[in-house]
Amino acid sequence: MKKIAIILLTLVSFLNCKNDTKPETNLEDNRAKSYDQNDGYITIKGEFVYDENQNAAVFQSPNGTIYSVVVDDNMHQLNKEVKPFKEDLYTSVPVTVRVKKIKNTNPNIEWEYALEIKDILKVEKPNTNKEDVIKLSN
Repeated sequence: MKKIAIILLTLVSFLNCKNDTKPETNLEDNRAKSYDQNDGYITIKGEFVYDENQNAAVFQSPNGTIYSVVVDDNMHQLNKEVKPFKEDLYTSVPVTVRVKKIKNTNPNIEWEYALEIKDILKVEKPNTNKEDVIKLSN
């Protein structure tokens, strides 16, 4: 009887052990978490363009609102990630980012708000079949 109790105790002990593997980070979970956090940042999807010659970046949301983008390390990181998708200097690339929306204080920029990038959530390939894009060539 004693042997059976020890075997059952050992068996129960092994069955209760967990496999503590670290789960993979899921982009969708990060996006959902971003909406739930109350840290002053918002998740926004739109198109990003950076002009290295002018050292200026803009972001256009799906509803057509255009924002200036604060040029900092996070913006440069985003630019590195969108470079493989750019066909020319002014190719806009769809991105999803967490940003802080701030009032624009630069008098040389015409847009009312600027975006300060906090996190880069997703960079997508531009849709080359868009019918609302007009390209001029000689």
